[in-house]
Amino acid sequence: MRSSKTLFLCVGVLLFLSLIQPFVGYGKTKKTQPPPKTAKTQSAPKTAQTPADPNVLTVEAKAAVLADVATGTRLFEYNPEVLIEPASFTKVLTLYLVFEAVQRGQIQLQDEVYISETAWRTGGSKMFVGVGTKVPLEDLIKGIAVVSGNDACVAVAEHIDGSVGAFIADMNRKAQELGMVHSAFLNPHGLPAEGQITTAGDMAILALAYLKQFPEALKYHSMQEYTYNGITQYNRNHLLRKDSTVDGLKTGFVEASGYHLTATASRDGMRLVAVVMGALRPSVREREAAKMLSYGYRRYTMVNPFKLDQPVTSVKVWRGVKDQLQLFAAEPCNVLVPQSAKNSVKWTVDVPTELSAPIVAHQPVGKINFSVGDRPSRSIALVSHEDVAEASWIKKIWQTLVQFRTWNWTYLGAGLAVALVVPAVLLLVARVRSRSRSHKRRRVKRY
Repeated sequence: MRSSKTLFLCVGVLLFLSLIQPFVGYGKTKKTQPPPKTAKTQSAPKTAQTPADPNVLTVEAKAAVLADVATGTRLFEYNPEVLIEPASFTKVLTLYLVFEAVQRGQIQLQDEVYISETAWRTGGSKMFVGVGTKVPLEDLIKGIAVVSGNDACVAVAEHIDGSVGAFIADMNRKAQELGMVHSAFLNPHGLPAEGQITTAGDMAILALAYLKQFPEALKYHSMQEYTYNGITQYNRNHLLRKDSTVDGLKTGFVEASGYHLTATASRDGMRLVAVVMGALRPSVREREAAKMLSYGYRRYTMVNPFKLDQPVTSVKVWRGVKDQLQLFAAEPCNVLVPQSAKNSVKWTVDVPTELSAPIVAHQPVGKINFSVGDRPSRSIALVSHEDVAEASWIKKIWQTLVQFRTWNWTYLGAGLAVALVVPAVLLLVARVRSRSRSHKRRRVKRY
């Protein structure tokens, strides 16, 4: 009886606990609860990750661009199309036109440039040229590149085009030609002018074109100081003193836009350009430019499987003075890849089985196609480094005879058979028709 009471008591206790369990939490099992909707984790959009990902790097400035010079690839960009006054960045375009004029022979580095009163009176940073004097063009280039001389800018503008106005027209024409669609220039030095505007993206375009077209200009931009007329001035790009791999390019400042710096460096055969615009202080622009350069060199590398003077392949030449011709890449085979993918660069060569003479040096005759993994990267033309003239008529005849053995005699035999049989059949048909007509004429006469 007592055991029955005990049993009923236990059953009653269990029933009671089961009733109050939702309220006190007894006997609760572990269960994974879905996160509340307000705290739902947002997954990243499923888009291809590009090198220019502003979430990877932050820059304390109004705008910034990091790019590789060899390929033009942008590795990072922040507000690349925000309109900003160019300040002394304008001088890079001025120097572009100077070196372009030297390159085509219009002017010489040894030219004695007359200093007009307009040039002498130009305000802002100065090289301190004397009015009415003559200064060698190369000295003015140093004055622009190193000490940012506004007076030197006006002097070279007048020397090249005769007037500042004509030179400004050339500046804007060149800017549009380079693809700087957001830029407008109103003077050759960058002093504030209403309507003079650019972007970090356009300045990156200019810097890349400038360095590729005139790499020799860096011998001026890398100078840490310059003395003219007894006055020594120091390059405002202080990264030249802090980083031995930095060898350019230009600083700038106007009150409305802040402090600018385009810095370029070369490490392990890879040249990068960092454009920083609108920093609060000179130290900030230098710190941010250095940070961008370090980011680029840390994350990316340049793969170049062929040297510029190394033949990529060779091809047979038909009816030429040479029987074989080596083909070279028309430009450096630089392939920019993330550090993790440097061993995944592949290439294929696309050339004809043979070429016919004459062949002109630097004539594109094929291409080499690069890919990173399964993703196409770039194509580069293959060219000859020499002319190949036509062979003599004796060699042409000999090559034709030699080619006999490579002919497909099956098709050739069939062709010869057709060439012989068809005329024979036609001749037979003609004879039959002729006999038939003769027979008819004889029958007519007989009756």
